[in-house]
Amino acid sequence: MPSIADQLSAVLGDAFASLELPRELGRVSPSTRPELGPFQCNGAMPAAKQAKKNPRELAQAVLDAISGHALIETADIAGPGFINLTPVQTAYDERAAEIAADDRAGAPATSAPKKVLIDFGGPNVAKPMHVGHLRSSVLGDSLQRLMRFRGDEVVSDIHLGDWGLQMGHLITELEEEQPDLVYFDAAFDGEYPSEPPVDIEDLARLYPQASQKAKSDDDRLAKSRQATAELQAGRRGYRVLLHHFINVSVAALKKDFGALGVHFDLWKGESDVDPLIEDMVADFKDRGIAEESDGAWVVRVARDGDKKELAPLILVTSSGASLYGTTDLATILDRKNEVGPDLTLYVVDLAQSDHFEQVFRAADKAGLAPEGSLEHVKFGTVNGKDGKRLRTRDGGTFRLADLISSAIERADERLKEAGLAADVGAEEHARVARMVGLAAIKFADLQNYRTTNYVFDLDRFTSFEGKTGPYLLYAAVRVKSLMRKAEREGVATGAIKVEAAEETDLVLALDAFGAALEQACENRAPNAICDHAFTLAQAFSKFYAACPILGADDAATKASRLALAQATLKQLELCLSLLGLEAPERM
Repeated sequence: MPSIADQLSAVLGDAFASLELPRELGRVSPSTRPELGPFQCNGAMPAAKQAKKNPRELAQAVLDAISGHALIETADIAGPGFINLTPVQTAYDERAAEIAADDRAGAPATSAPKKVLIDFGGPNVAKPMHVGHLRSSVLGDSLQRLMRFRGDEVVSDIHLGDWGLQMGHLITELEEEQPDLVYFDAAFDGEYPSEPPVDIEDLARLYPQASQKAKSDDDRLAKSRQATAELQAGRRGYRVLLHHFINVSVAALKKDFGALGVHFDLWKGESDVDPLIEDMVADFKDRGIAEESDGAWVVRVARDGDKKELAPLILVTSSGASLYGTTDLATILDRKNEVGPDLTLYVVDLAQSDHFEQVFRAADKAGLAPEGSLEHVKFGTVNGKDGKRLRTRDGGTFRLADLISSAIERADERLKEAGLAADVGAEEHARVARMVGLAAIKFADLQNYRTTNYVFDLDRFTSFEGKTGPYLLYAAVRVKSLMRKAEREGVATGAIKVEAAEETDLVLALDAFGAALEQACENRAPNAICDHAFTLAQAFSKFYAACPILGADDAATKASRLALAQATLKQLELCLSLLGLEAPERM
C-alpha cells in the first residue's frame, strides 16, 4: 500500500530507467512550492550531469515518457529542471480509503526487520533520578515504540550503574553509621538478613555524604576504593549489601519511570556481567587484543586517519580494578550470548562520545560486535533560561520527580484557565492534568532534533496553542468529541470523495505518515513524528473550519468527511502513542 509519493516515484523511476539512467533519480517528494504542484522530482539535474545533457531537455524527456499516465493529472518543468507533479483526483480518494481501512494508518511495516537492543536510562543505584535522565528516558522510550511499530524485534535494557566507586562510597558510609551490621564482619558465615538495612532516602543521603568527604580526604577516598575492590573481588557481605542497594533502588526507579510512562524489558546492571569479566580479560590477553601498559591492561583503538587522538581503552587498571569500559565490553558479550541483536543503540548524552568510540572499536577489534552494529544515539542538554544546564533555584540538581510534579501542576492551572475538563469529576480532572503535563515535557523534548540543546520553559510547553503536546492532545480530543456527536445523531462514515482543497491537503498530510516514520527510525529522531503530528493537526483544523462535517448539505458528503475525521484521529493517536503520549477522551 504505497503512498502517493511512492506511487509517483515508481512511475518516474520507470521513466528515468527508460532513458538508461538510475531509477532512484525518479524519487518524488512533497513539493517545497505547493502552488506549482503538491509533488516534485529533482532528479533531472543530477541525471543531466551524468548524461551530459541540458537539465531542462532531460526533464522534458522524462515528461514525454510519463505522458498520459493514469496516475498523473499534470506535470510541468520549473527553473533549471524541477519536475512538478499533480496526481489525478481519484488518487486522493483511493489513498484516503486505504488509510482509513488500515490499522497502521497508512504506514508500511519494514520489509527487513532487525533484532534491536536499546540501552537507555542508565541511572546509578542510590541516586535519585534528575533532569539529566529526562532526555535518555523519553528519547529511548520513543525509539523502542517507533522501531517496534516499524516491525523490528526490540529489547530495551535500563543498564543500571551499580558496580563502580559509588558502591564503595555507600558501603563505607553505611559502616561508619552502623558499624555493628553483620555485613561488615568478614568472618561471618551465616545467613544474612533478607530485609535491607536502608531505604531509598538513606541511600540518597549516604552517597553524597561519602562523596563529599572523599573529595577533601584522601584516606576516605582510599577506604571507598578498597571497599569497591573487595566488593568486585567477591566479599560476601558486600555482595549481599549490593543486592540490597539494587533492590531498594530499582523499586524507586520503577516508580519514577512509571510516572514518566517508560518501561524496560531488562533491568540489568553492570554487576550482572561481573562473572564474565575474568574470562573475557584473559581471552583479550591471550589473543593480543589487550596489551600491558604501565601495569595496566589496555586495548589500543586509535586508527590511522583519526582526526583527533583517541586514548586506549583501559581494560584493567594497575591495581586490578575494572572500569566502565570493561563492564561495557562484558555487557556487549552478554547481550551477544543472551539476545543476539543485529543492532544495539546506546541512548546516552553527547559527553560520552569518546567513551563509546573506544568501546565500539574495542568490541570490533575483539570480534564481539562488527563495526556498524553498535551505535551511539547522542543527545544534547536541557537548559535553563540562562542557557546553562537546568538547575534548581539554589543551584542544585533538578529531580525528575519534581520536574514531573511541576509540569502536572502547571497543566492543571492551564486547564482551569482555559475552562477545559471542567465538567468532569475531580479524579478524572487530575488524570487529564497528568496526561497534559506529561505531554508538555515529553513533546517539548522530542520535538527538537536530539543533538539540539533546548531551554526548559514550562509556561510555553503547557500552552494549548502552538506546537506543543497539549495542543496535539486537544486536537485529538476535539475529533473524539465530533465522533461521539456523530454517533448520537446517527451519522456513519462512508466512502471518501475528496473535493475541497482543504480535504486534499488533509489527505496529503495523512499520506506523509509512512515517510515520517521511516525518517524517525533511520535517523533515530522522533522529532520527525512530532513534526508530522503537528502538520496533521493543523491540516485537520483548516479542514474542520472550511468543510462542514455534520452540517454538510448531503448524506454522502457527511459520511465522507466523517471518515476523513476518523482516519485523522486514528493516525494522530498512533503518532501520540509513538511519542509516549496519550489523549484523554474529554477535555
